Amino acid sequence: MIKYILFDVMGVIFTVGDDVEGLLIPYMQSLKPEIPVQKIKELYHAASLGRVPSRELWELTGVEKAEIPEIERYYLEHRFSLDAGFLPCAKALKARYSLALLSNDIGEWSRHLRAFYGIEPLIDAAFISSDLGVRKPDPQIYQMALAALGIQASECVFIDDSPERVEAARRLGICSILFDREGHDYQGLRVKSFAQFTQLLL
Repeated sequence: MIKYILFDVMGVIFTVGDDVEGLLIPYMQSLKPEIPVQKIKELYHAASLGRVPSRELWELTGVEKAEIPEIERYYLEHRFSLDAGFLPCAKALKARYSLALLSNDIGEWSRHLRAFYGIEPLIDAAFISSDLGVRKPDPQIYQMALAALGIQASECVFIDDSPERVEAARRLGICSILFDREGHDYQGLRVKSFAQFTQLLL
C-alpha cells in the first residue's frame, strides 16, 4: 500500500528544471558579469552537497557580505515560478497520503522557498541534498529518505522530471513517475501535469 508521495522540486513543483542554468547563472552574472559559468556551477554543486554554506557561495562570487541577505532574498522570491497545479494537487493527495520532498538543493534556499510559496504546511518531511551530503541519482539518498520515513520502497511513489533520477529510484523498487515537461524519450510511467498526476493517484 502506498503511504508516501515523494516529490522532486525543481522541474516538478517549480517549472524550471535546471535552476542553475536557467536561473542562478543569469542572476549571478547580472550582478557580476565577470564570474565564469563554470565557477558558479562548481560552487553550487559544492553547496548542494553541504560543503559550502549559501552565504559563502555569494561571497566567493564577489558579492559584498552586507548585500547578501537582500540579494539572496530577491533571487528566491522573484526568480522561481511555482507550477499552478501543485498546491491543488498536494491538497487533494494529502487526504490519502503523506507528502515529502526529495531535492538536490541548498537547504537554506529550499526552506525559504517552501515557506514563501506556501509549500511547507502541506509536506510531512523534506530531504535536501545539502543536508544529507549526497545528491540524486545516487541510490543512497533514496535509501536515506525511505529509512527516515520508516517505509519500504514499495510504499512510496516518487515523481521527478529527470529520467535518470526516476530510473535510479525505480531500480530500488520505488514506484517512479516522470514529470515530463520536455518530451523525453522515456518508456516508463509519465505524466505531463499535476492534474494528470492527481487523477492517477486518486
